Amino acid sequence: MTDILWAPWRLDYIRSVSGDGKNCFLCDLALAPQLDQRNLVVARTPDCMLLMNRYPYVNGHLLIAPYRHVPDLTELSVAERTASMELTAHAQKILQVAMNPQGFNIGINIGRCAGAGVVGHVHIHVVPRWSGDINFMTVVGQVRVIPQAVEEAFRQLSKAHAEIVPPPVSPPESS
Repeated sequence: MTDILWAPWRLDYIRSVSGDGKNCFLCDLALAPQLDQRNLVVARTPDCMLLMNRYPYVNGHLLIAPYRHVPDLTELSVAERTASMELTAHAQKILQVAMNPQGFNIGINIGRCAGAGVVGHVHIHVVPRWSGDINFMTVVGQVRVIPQAVEEAFRQLSKAHAEIVPPPVSPPESS
């Protein structure tokens, strides 16, 4: 007999990333700054946004995404790549202040076979890690336990963001 773990909240995510790619949740969020709190967008720059992953691997999982819908880094402008990396460093800093993790996984999945959940819109994952965050539930039960509501983590990270002035994103120097 197979054990069943019900997770009905994941259905919205599955619908948002499957199909023909015409409906991209990252593009939708980029166009709705007035809904940032509801959409868990922590910060914006002129080129990209920092947001909570609504379906995190672990507590505090953040995403950095450019506003433009492009599939990989090679199609981003230099300004977009620079802003994305600066916002990634800022994400690491606010996670350190707000949650005091012992390490980080920072990565980009490009293409479905590489694990990209949103294939057409490149984005960066910043995942805080703690010793022991992979416990028996994950190893034996193949289930992740997230100890804090996403909305509470959003409040905590937004507070840290407000306390830390992000570095200015300046245009790249001409060569």
